[in-house]
Amino acid sequence: MLKKGIGCCLLMLTMLLGHYRLQAQAGTDTLLRLLPDEYLALVRNFHPVMKQAGFLVSGAEAYLLASRGMFDPSIYFSTDQKTFGGTSYFNYSNTELKIPTWFGVELMAGIESNNGLRMNRSITEGQSSYAGFKVPLAKNLVMDKRRAALQQAKLLVSQSKAERLLAVNDLMFDAIGAYWNWVREYQVYKVLTDAVRINQVRYEGIRITVEQGDRAGVDSTEALTQLLTFQAQQNEAFMRFLTAGYELSNFLWTEDEKPVLIPGNLVPGVNTDSINPFSIAYQPLNDLLQLATVSHPKLQSFDFKLDALEVERRLKFQSLLPTVDLKYNALSKGYEWWKGAGAVTFDNNFKFGLDVGIPLFIRQGRGDYKAAKIKIQSTTLDRDMTRLNIENKVRQYFNEQINLLQQLRLQERALDAYRKVLAVELMKFELGESTLFLLNSRENKVLESQQKVAETRAKVFKSLYGVQWAAGILR
Repeated sequence: MLKKGIGCCLLMLTMLLGHYRLQAQAGTDTLLRLLPDEYLALVRNFHPVMKQAGFLVSGAEAYLLASRGMFDPSIYFSTDQKTFGGTSYFNYSNTELKIPTWFGVELMAGIESNNGLRMNRSITEGQSSYAGFKVPLAKNLVMDKRRAALQQAKLLVSQSKAERLLAVNDLMFDAIGAYWNWVREYQVYKVLTDAVRINQVRYEGIRITVEQGDRAGVDSTEALTQLLTFQAQQNEAFMRFLTAGYELSNFLWTEDEKPVLIPGNLVPGVNTDSINPFSIAYQPLNDLLQLATVSHPKLQSFDFKLDALEVERRLKFQSLLPTVDLKYNALSKGYEWWKGAGAVTFDNNFKFGLDVGIPLFIRQGRGDYKAAKIKIQSTTLDRDMTRLNIENKVRQYFNEQINLLQQLRLQERALDAYRKVLAVELMKFELGESTLFLLNSRENKVLESQQKVAETRAKVFKSLYGVQWAAGILR
């Protein structure tokens, strides 16, 4: 009697706690529901990783702006004067405009003022002006550091956009994985909650029949054991659901960058039992492989990186060429420099120069050019290995999806069979032709099968996003 009294008190306490918890969690008037599309929209709009991915592009665009600045026109002013012992040796000033161009030609124009008693004889006295150009004829003719930096900056912007897509692809996969884990734990909790409710009713009925002398006392004990077992499993499932909710909260942030802890009355807005996974149009494997080859942001990033390395190779090739720079200025008296800029002439009023130079062994140029080619070869191998890994990952997730669907079909057929057996056993039990032990055994099989189906269904829906993530198209 003492043991029976302790068992009844424990049962009443457990049922009381479970009742309040179920009221809080299953009351349709107080529940808030979160759909997967709503959840992904919150992650996409407010998660810090999304903002960090945007910073990648912004930083690359800032670098592009700085690279364009190397082609900005520039104005220079210089002055130099000397007075000693009451004698003005010279007083020199020069204002010059330089305009770099994309083709490597540098345009220039300027005005000078020179006077003094002891000027350099190569300097024109008084006011003069000039307009001319400087053009490389060998090294830096096709490519120079300014053009290389600008081309690489443009490619860096494209590469940063691909890396942003890659970050989004990974974030969305992790986020949707947390969501469907949350759904799975909630579905299992609901299954166990229904089992507890059914067994509470059954225990009360058996207890009454035992008190009336229609059943043996051991039936009441066995029904109580079954109920307590299910309630323990329900408690464990509820804690797993709460834990999954905390993991889900890791992906939820507010607009002002503050983390969000999901409320206790928030539940998934989807019911996997009401969705037929076999009616979904799944993408064929060949289409996924084609999408991965063309659209995967990691491969796109490699392509832009290779383009940038090709620009570097072309720049390093210039180190193998001799330096041949032609300089020419048309000169004019006074500050009207445009009068001498009408045509290139070597008859009068001009200044001409030619700089020629080449290293004798070209060892630095050969070494830099060889290193640039090796970088391209190494990066090409990395890209090819990455492409193979991506294709195999697509095949892996696609095959996993097919296998999960096959498992689900078999598990659902097994569940239907277990339910039929349980229905027959329940009928026999009510007619007094079966024992509670057999009924509980049949019910345990049904409950175990229900949990497996709920878990597999959640995995199937998660796999829909898994194949997209493997192909790099999850946004």
